[in-house]
Amino acid sequence: MTVRVLLADDQALFREALTTLLEVQPGIEVVGEAANGEEAVRASAAARPDVVLMDLRMPVLDGIAATARLRATQPDVRVIALTTFDDDEDVLAALRAGAVGYLLKDVSSARLVEALVAAARGETVLQPSVVAKVVARVVRIPADTAPSTHPLSEREVALVRLLADGRSNREIAGALYLAEGTVKNLVSSVLSKLEVRDRTQAALRARDLGVL
Repeated sequence: MTVRVLLADDQALFREALTTLLEVQPGIEVVGEAANGEEAVRASAAARPDVVLMDLRMPVLDGIAATARLRATQPDVRVIALTTFDDDEDVLAALRAGAVGYLLKDVSSARLVEALVAAARGETVLQPSVVAKVVARVVRIPADTAPSTHPLSEREVALVRLLADGRSNREIAGALYLAEGTVKNLVSSVLSKLEVRDRTQAALRARDLGVL
């Protein structure tokens, strides 16, 4: 399939370079650009991309606010934060706003393309350093603040823990000795039980329930 991508970044030179890089990649089509979050929301409504690569620190409307607006008004569009910054608050704010991925701008072109394809499939894509930050934040939550019950089966709990590590469906299938189709069904079940819309939100909700 062809993944339609919208680029949102306030640096014109970076957008041009990224467009040049992505346009030569098979299966990737750049369908628009935006210089701030407000433009990104408008451009997304017009171009209907599969994935928006969203810088976080932009004028007029920042990337986190734009991500939240996209999730509310265009829920089928996946957002990957692509930024220079990886401090804890930015990471968690982007994920809570509805981003399905968080990558740094020093990511390799191959990894970026993999992330775009995975996000278009509904998978979570997190840079390893970002996964470490999310896990570290979870570990700091006192155990006695977590609820003692949750709606997930033992197998679903195992799946959510792998989701939180940023694993793809194929990797989860290998780890749990399941077929990929079974993993997709389990992911759908987990999203439904946790009353969330995507894998990133599922991991954050599971953390709040004391599953992680």
